[in-house]
Amino acid sequence: MRKFSGLGICLCFVLVACTQWACSQSKPQNWTPEQLEQPADLAKVIKENKDLPVIINIGPGAIIPHSIDAGMASENGGMEKFAKIISKLDKNEKIVIYCGCCPFDHCPNVRPAIDELKNKGFTNYYLLNLPSNINKDWISKGYPVNK
Repeated sequence: MRKFSGLGICLCFVLVACTQWACSQSKPQNWTPEQLEQPADLAKVIKENKDLPVIINIGPGAIIPHSIDAGMASENGGMEKFAKIISKLDKNEKIVIYCGCCPFDHCPNVRPAIDELKNKGFTNYYLLNLPSNINKDWISKGYPVNK
């Protein structure tokens, strides 16, 4: 059985520490504050059922009524489905995307979807403001959900 030298143990520790630090860093936002759709505003539009934007779920489940489930944007199949959905839309149509799996800082889905909208030339897209998660920022407030 081979024993690790002091240097080997030290290098392993540094590698683990660096990996944990890199994973804990916040990812930069690729949206502006003006592009955050407020949950109360979207809930009101859904309840009134008129002038609905295109609502696309890019996370683990389409909980919000009238939303299209694209699947998780961080996965290849999800991005492909998302790209197919938006390819059929007018570039100026109002689009609201949402995930809600986790806090924005750690969400693997919102940034790729926003990048895709930008790259395809969309001009009227918004991110539903679910900074914590869908349970805390939507469901617990009594906003409409699919049954």
